[in-house]
Amino acid sequence: MADNTDPKLQNCVIYSVFVRNHTPEGTFRALIPDLPRIRALGTDIIWLMPIHPIGEKARKGSLGSPYANMDYRAVNPELGTEEDLRALVDAIHAQGMRCIIDVVYNHTSPDSVLWREHPEFFYKKPDGSPGNHVGDWSDIIDLDYTVPELWDYQIETLKYWAGIIDGFRCDAASLVPASFWERARREVETVHPGCIWLAETLHFSFGARCRHAGMTSEKDIDMFRVFDMEYDHDVREAFDAYIKGRISLSHWLDLVNYQDFAYPANYNKMRFLENHDSSRIADLVRDEAALENLTAMLYFLKGTTLIYAGQERAIEHRPGLFDRDTVCWETDRDLTPLMQRLYYIKKDHLSAGDSFFADEDDVLDIAVCRRSDGVTEKAGIFSLKGRSSSVPIDAPDGDYENLIDGGTITVREGRFSCDGRPVILTWPYTLKAQI
Repeated sequence: MADNTDPKLQNCVIYSVFVRNHTPEGTFRALIPDLPRIRALGTDIIWLMPIHPIGEKARKGSLGSPYANMDYRAVNPELGTEEDLRALVDAIHAQGMRCIIDVVYNHTSPDSVLWREHPEFFYKKPDGSPGNHVGDWSDIIDLDYTVPELWDYQIETLKYWAGIIDGFRCDAASLVPASFWERARREVETVHPGCIWLAETLHFSFGARCRHAGMTSEKDIDMFRVFDMEYDHDVREAFDAYIKGRISLSHWLDLVNYQDFAYPANYNKMRFLENHDSSRIADLVRDEAALENLTAMLYFLKGTTLIYAGQERAIEHRPGLFDRDTVCWETDRDLTPLMQRLYYIKKDHLSAGDSFFADEDDVLDIAVCRRSDGVTEKAGIFSLKGRSSSVPIDAPDGDYENLIDGGTITVREGRFSCDGRPVILTWPYTLKAQI
């Protein structure tokens, strides 16, 4: 892990905001009135999706993808001015939260300032024209990190923004050399000590294809040397397959268990059920009890929790990336009370250094997850299809409080009756004589 990673980040919640679509106005200042609600939900860090001007050449949709960056050193005028951004960041800080912004350093739009001023910074096709390695990303051109001067430009840009905000979510970070990020982190630290670094690492199959094609495609274990936290894309494809009924629960959880074995003791995988690149979880999981169990498990898993704006209202429609698509906040479902309770549990009962292991019942789709810090045992029982059953649990017989709803859980002869709702309970750790 990076030498100065703060282990407390594991107990944090990030709230992702697509500024263009969050409010009818779609501006920085229009977001400010919603900050108290976001904080009350249980949020430590607000992540603003890309704030920079969007390219016009090869643009997708009417407004273009915010990930087709035209100018790293400017603010998208559709969102407001830099003064407006600073006012938003000040308001975020006033609510006791931190702010991170997107850094899209693998590529720019084809009409970017950087292409116009420094064409030598870009990957070239055999005919000398700029290109990209991923054909579906047709609205961007790739940068070439074999050019030392590109490093200087990008790091100076990071240092500027680090004077305003508190960290960076680095888009497609694995496609940029880890050595670049290492130097960037070291230099940014001189401007903003404790700056937060979140890497969008790759789905393992996509990363493997990139390496096979001769592209830079850093492995997660190497990115942990630089970043405070990473996406859990290494197990995401299995999660998606489980949700769609293609694999068993044990298949996915075996991979989650392997993370705790394979990575450094203080590794931090950012956990999420949805984000701007994926379907809304409420669209995939319509059963109310199942959705509550998945939400509770999200907070119980080791690592920082990500909430994508609108998830708290079980919104089913994913806002589009290329056009104005304002979030419709009027729904008949509200997960806010559950998330607030889970935030309290994450802060007060789960430790950054916990060991983790999960067992499962593949027939009933019930996950029994265990965490321990050597002082307290914590168990989360999540019926991911909302089914009732008698569930085995390695806890002393007795009555326990379900930390989620305050109800009583009775364990007898190593089992308790699960009614299909999520359960989190704790008890004092006792050293086992054998396993």
